[in-house]
Amino acid sequence: MEEIRNPDEQLQAFEGTLSKEAVVVRDKDRFGELSESGYGTRQGDELVLRDYESLYLLYSKKLELKDDSGQAVSFERLAELTQSRAGDSWTKFMIYRDLRSRGYVVREGFGFGTDLRVYERGDYPKKPAKYVVFALDEGIEKGVDDLQKSVKQMAKMGKEAIIAVIERRGEVIYYKVSRARF
Repeated sequence: MEEIRNPDEQLQAFEGTLSKEAVVVRDKDRFGELSESGYGTRQGDELVLRDYESLYLLYSKKLELKDDSGQAVSFERLAELTQSRAGDSWTKFMIYRDLRSRGYVVREGFGFGTDLRVYERGDYPKKPAKYVVFALDEGIEKGVDDLQKSVKQMAKMGKEAIIAVIERRGEVIYYKVSRARF
């Protein structure tokens, strides 16, 4: 039986540049390695990282981040910037970090109110995502109607819906969601 490894174990540190909209990687020699590990989206001559990807890679010391002037960007500075761009960036980072540390490849959600797609260990990029994750902070109210519609769509696509809740202490709790008929 083949041992499934964390896709980040072999990843060597690389450089990224902080632009106004995102973190970009310009070293074309690293595009394939990063893409195969589930990071970034290629846009022309750059690989663009999502905010939560950048935070995770900087946190795990795989990313050496600099601004346009060549100054090093700290994790704290990037966290503040991403939070000002999108209010849910910290929530997504916490869930992303937890899932990546468990060996899953995580990509951006694809609509229906989902936040993230999660691939079964060892499946990326050969097979489609098995799970879709809805991110919530403890104490934040969310309407059930939207969730119900999304879960119905996910079931039609053969995906399992998961709600990831960030507790006040920062722990991530996962709940599997399925349709129920009464």
